[in-house]
This record gives sequence, C-alpha cells and structure tokens, in this order.
Amino acid sequence: MKKIKVLVVDDSAFMRKIISDILNSDDDIEVIGTAKDGLEAVELTQKLNPNVITMDVEMPRMNGIEAVKKIMEIKPTPVLMISALTRKGSMATFEALEAGAIDFIQKPSGTISLDIRKVGDELIKKVKSVSKAYVRQKVSPPKNEKNEKIPENQNQKSKEENQNVGISKQVSAPDIKMPSEKLKNMAIMIGSSTGGPPVVSEIINNLPKNMPPIFVVQHMPKGFTKMFADRMNTGAKLNVKEAQDGELVKPDYVYVAPGDYQMLLRKRGNDVYIVLDGKMPKVHGTKPSVDVTAEYVSKIYGKNTVGVILTGIGRDGAYGLKLIKEKGGKIIAQNKDTCVVFGMPKAVIEMNIADAVLPPSKIPETIVKLIKNIGGVENG
Repeated sequence: MKKIKVLVVDDSAFMRKIISDILNSDDDIEVIGTAKDGLEAVELTQKLNPNVITMDVEMPRMNGIEAVKKIMEIKPTPVLMISALTRKGSMATFEALEAGAIDFIQKPSGTISLDIRKVGDELIKKVKSVSKAYVRQKVSPPKNEKNEKIPENQNQKSKEENQNVGISKQVSAPDIKMPSEKLKNMAIMIGSSTGGPPVVSEIINNLPKNMPPIFVVQHMPKGFTKMFADRMNTGAKLNVKEAQDGELVKPDYVYVAPGDYQMLLRKRGNDVYIVLDGKMPKVHGTKPSVDVTAEYVSKIYGKNTVGVILTGIGRDGAYGLKLIKEKGGKIIAQNKDTCVVFGMPKAVIEMNIADAVLPPSKIPETIVKLIKNIGGVENG
C-alpha cells in the first residue's frame, strides 16, 4: 500500500520537527516536506503533490487561512488545521474550514506546544481520515475589466460551481405557518462529521423561522462546539446555541451537542428537556455521537421526526436514523458528489432508509416540505 504523503506547515522549526517525527513513526505515513509559512506551503503543494497538508493558523507572510484558500483554488488538497486552543485560534479554525480545510486538531497548549506528543495518536488518526477526503476546486468569483467582483445576480455560474464546497447563498425555504404547540411535538435531527461544519451552517442558515426544535450532533471537541453554535447564530433566522443540561426544548431553537458530552432527551409531562451526560462512553469513537441523540429523538418524537445525515467518516447515525425510520419518520442523506467523506450518508443509503438523497443546497427546502407534511399543512 502506498504511504500517505504529508506536507507539514508551521512557522516553528520545533513544531515542524515534532509533528514530522510523530507522523513518520507510523508505517503508513511519510512526511515529504515542511514549510515555514503559507507562501512556501502553496509553492511546495504544487511541487511535491502531497496527499495531506497539516497547516498551522498563525504564520508570517501568509497565514493558514489564506494558504488554504490559495491551495483550494490552484491545487485542491486535503488540509488538516493544527489549531491553538484560544478564542482567536478557534475563530481562525472555523474560517479555515469554511475556506476548504477538511478537519482540525487542537494543540494541547499554546501556539508552540512542547507537549504536542500528547495528541500524537489523534494526529496520526486524523491524517489518515483526512487522506480519504475528496476536495473540489474552489472557483473565485469572476471580475470585470476594473478588477471588481461581478454582482451576485450576474454570477450564477460561479455560485453553482462553488455550491458544493462551502456555504452557498441561496433563497431560504418558505416559512411554515404552524402553531408552536404543534411544532413542539416535532423534531429535526442533524448528524455530521468530517467536512460537516460548512454544510451544517449552510442548511441552518437557509431554514426559515417557525421551525420545530433542531438537534445537531457535529463531531467536534469541547470548546469548539460553542464557537460553532455562536457562528451559526449570527447568520441564522433561528436561535442557535450550544445545548445546556436541563434546559427546556423549544421550537425555533437549534441545539448543538457540546463536545465531550452525549446529548440525551427526557420527557416530563408535555415538555422535553436536554440531558448532558459526560460520563457516558464514546460511541463510534466519538462523544457526542449521532446514534445516541437520534435514539432519544426517535423515542420522544417518533414519526414526527426528520433525520438528516451529512458528510463524515464511519457509520455514526445509521443505527439512530434507522430507529427514526422504523417509527415512521423521514430521512434525508447528503449525496456522494457533495460529500467530503461519503461514509455516514453511505451507511444510511445502503440500509435503504433514506427517503431523499440530496446536495446541501436542496436540503433546507426538503426539510420544510417534510415538516409541512407531518403537520398536515399544504405545500405551496
């Protein structure tokens, strides 16, 4: 089997050396080059043709975000961000994911982590996972003779070409005219992993107000899930938040499962409450797990549920969505052509439980149609 060829990018010579040593310790991985900044990373990506790039965020001359953008334009390559556990580092990581990076791993301490070997096993695992990702070329918006971006309404072709890669600006799905008492008895369950954050954001941002409660499980570590929820909340019509233990579930809210917790649900009377369990083990090697939350959603909301499974490696979500389907709920899977990793949707599709297989751009309007059908409201 051919080795996974890796380009290591970091402005610290120490970090370049340690990351290279960690990766070279695995028989399936070979570090074929290192770069000290984004400009050198772009140059070596074209020259060395790596399978994976590990990318630092803060670097001189050209930072990691700009380097990711450039690489996705000229030579699309799977990129794993190496992120500092700071608010600034977290925000930059999400910008890099939106620019086309596949996944990220946290440095255990500051920008120069002397204890980086603590996450050595996870780093090797992530590089192997990211190497399976399918990345597409990002198309820059065309410019006119004055080097100005062409207005959005004249740029339809570019929009469509970019649609599968990041967040696409679309016409949002039409509002649902349904009383909140009816909406509170329905639910939407969204599960996602590798390559998922921009896709989840795209879907949530294009849903209208007046929706049932939405439960999102995105494989992501503690700290980043709150940042993820907060970023989505700025562009959404719905209220997006990281779920809190004991809170009452309400329509028009999107609840993002926090990292290092399994998100459960408990019904008391006519109300549903969120239960966060930090002691429950990982399922499919992850906490939160789509299967765990989806099982509780199936028990409480049953046939009044729409389940959505998005890009990601492995099978997490297949079991939980099967339970939703068996109760009479509806299931949407992301299609292969738009998935960064066609693992989780593939598992659902192969079980023959998907009612629709769609690109992210079609998922919001389909969710709305299915919710209207469940609620007995005519689709206009």
